[in-house]
Amino acid sequence: MPGWRIGVIGGSGLYEIDALENPRWIMIDTPWGAPSDQLLTGRIGAFEFVFLPRHGRGHQLPPSDVNARANIDALKRAGCTDVVAISAVGSLREELAPGQFVVVDQFVDRTFARDKSFFGPGMVAHVSMADPTCPRLSGLCADAASAAGATVVRGGTYLAMEGPQFSSRAESLLYREWGCDVIGMTAMPEAKLAREAELPYALVGMVTDYDCWRGGEDAVEVAAVIAQLMANAEVGRQLVVRLAGLLPAERGASPIDTALDRAIITAPDARDPAMLAKLDAVCARVTAAQR
Repeated sequence: MPGWRIGVIGGSGLYEIDALENPRWIMIDTPWGAPSDQLLTGRIGAFEFVFLPRHGRGHQLPPSDVNARANIDALKRAGCTDVVAISAVGSLREELAPGQFVVVDQFVDRTFARDKSFFGPGMVAHVSMADPTCPRLSGLCADAASAAGATVVRGGTYLAMEGPQFSSRAESLLYREWGCDVIGMTAMPEAKLAREAELPYALVGMVTDYDCWRGGEDAVEVAAVIAQLMANAEVGRQLVVRLAGLLPAERGASPIDTALDRAIITAPDARDPAMLAKLDAVCARVTAAQR
């Protein structure tokens, strides 16, 4: 089996990982447009990491303009075997206080202005999203966050909103009634695209605020979020370092590595060559086997 090569998508406040040995910024072109930034490659101990700042260095991209297809495609082309997303989130639960970390295992997708699939006319696929994160990778990330000094909650439902505005109080209260635990603007369609690209995905949410559902709570303001982001970001960087120390020497196979074996529905003789060309990184493994 190929070894681990971990893609790390850094969210708000996490724009670089200074622990990488022999760091090098590289640009990867994709058929889906440009990724958010160049990719920072390097090693931590025995393992290779590829870091991508989701919003670009300096936070240039609002959530709806993050090209998630290009980002996931670029990580796939860079040889990543797994993807860890580290994201700022708001809390929808009293017990999830700012400064805590939540390793998410479910999503509710309320985004509406984003391209949500690599597939389309001429090449149709339906991947399962029943369990949208990788249990193995999520467990390793939870252990790494704990080792980095974070208070960690294992499991939680992430409400993905479109943004860029924060929630109304009515929306925030509704999402609590739905059973959601944290809220953010970027995990969807990122997690869906990672599954289509056969990349095991884990999301670590860094809680910055209580959203606006609490009675008497101040509305969410960027200044307060940024202050908590800065405190969380250092722990996020240490999480990556700790993760490198927890990875098994050998990467065993994951069922997600072959997710497309059970997803592509378009017959081989009906597939659009132009779509296949765009999907050369995402599904080359399965299309080559079906020729």
